[in-house]
Amino acid sequence: MKKYIGFSLIIAISSLLVSPFSISDQSSEAQVLRVLTWEGYVTDSDLSHVNQLLLEQGYDYRVEVISPYAEGAEQMYNLIRGKECDITFLTLFFIKMKKEQTAKLLQPVNIDSPRLTNYQHLYPNLTRLKMGIDRDGLPLYIPWGGGIYGFYIDNDRVPVSLRPYSVKALWQPEWRHKFSLNGAQEWYNIGLTLMSQGESPFYLYEEFQKENRSGVMVKSAPDGAFQTQLTALYDAAGSFWTDAPTFNDELLIVSSWGPEIYAENMRGGNWELIDFEEGHMAWLDTINFVKGLSGRKLEAAEILANYFIGKEVQNRISNELSMVPASKTVPVNTILGDPDKILNENMFVPPYDQRSYGLMKKMLERAKEQRQP
Repeated sequence: MKKYIGFSLIIAISSLLVSPFSISDQSSEAQVLRVLTWEGYVTDSDLSHVNQLLLEQGYDYRVEVISPYAEGAEQMYNLIRGKECDITFLTLFFIKMKKEQTAKLLQPVNIDSPRLTNYQHLYPNLTRLKMGIDRDGLPLYIPWGGGIYGFYIDNDRVPVSLRPYSVKALWQPEWRHKFSLNGAQEWYNIGLTLMSQGESPFYLYEEFQKENRSGVMVKSAPDGAFQTQLTALYDAAGSFWTDAPTFNDELLIVSSWGPEIYAENMRGGNWELIDFEEGHMAWLDTINFVKGLSGRKLEAAEILANYFIGKEVQNRISNELSMVPASKTVPVNTILGDPDKILNENMFVPPYDQRSYGLMKKMLERAKEQRQP
């Protein structure tokens, strides 16, 4: 998404003494359990805790985060295919992209494992998402944390009586040049435009999957109503961001993955999510086991996964990364809301194929060319 969806991750194994024994005192023959993850998702403290857990439970494994960090679907696929990692933090829709190429490199999760004691506390609506289920009906993922392409309004400058409640408001004169859009993963903006017309945000992909080419061609016509609407959205936006949104005196509504809003509010801001009646496009990051894990190594991987869906880490990703935690054991994220309401299956970004991407790229190029300077 992240997204992506992009958050980042801090590496390097801690040398702190966490018990009478240092993690660095583990047997030099300890095997390495390699983790591919986004920057910011795994901390030095996490590594120390997991390595200590493995040591205490008699597992001769040491967890390390590999370099480079996760950057996107293709890069993660290449690292998995190259056997560079054992455990990954894949964004859900990455799993079945490009004819399920990544799914073929993963193995199902045994959700009944005695080492996955925290699995029972995950939100049920996140555990059986079709994009993460293999052809035998088995899960290729463990939910970890998610988020949305959200739009946040400045409560200090916009009274409640004037707050918009529909995506359609972005096309209204009173908000012209007062809101920002993501300029990096622009399929989200196509989704907004589809939502404004009463369609699924992923209509083009869904129609391609049905082989409804005529429906796709009508919707994507250069002189059609949808292209006109998309161009008008780009013309009305006051700012486009890539890595992170900016805040200034002109913008009353800021789009964001979430962490930037948390940081701004910590500095004294008063930004609040607009709960659009059409819903929010969502993403979910997951924990996955690369095919080939077995025996004690698989058990060690399950212990790691269990720690990351436990209360301590789930609290951290909610409070520090402003993500929606997957576990019911932690308080609901006050900025984003209840996962049961904010993360709906029909609003998760799908595994777009090349046809969808190619068409959306053309439509976005037209929108940017035709908007007013």
